[in-house]
Amino acid sequence: MKGLHMIALILLVIGGLNWLLVGVVGWDISRFLGGQTAVVARIIYVLVGIAAVLEIITHKSN
Repeated sequence: MKGLHMIALILLVIGGLNWLLVGVVGWDISRFLGGQTAVVARIIYVLVGIAAVLEIITHKSN
């Protein structure tokens, strides 16, 4: 479970930094990594969302 927690934490940090860049300079890391297709960006958003839900559920047990 510790490894899953670390993966979720890393995804949340990446997601948070992405939102910071979107808010400050209008630059979206997930669109940059995924190119012009929205599929890769959506996959990244879903992974970050799942990581957030996992952290919400397991927060007290960590």
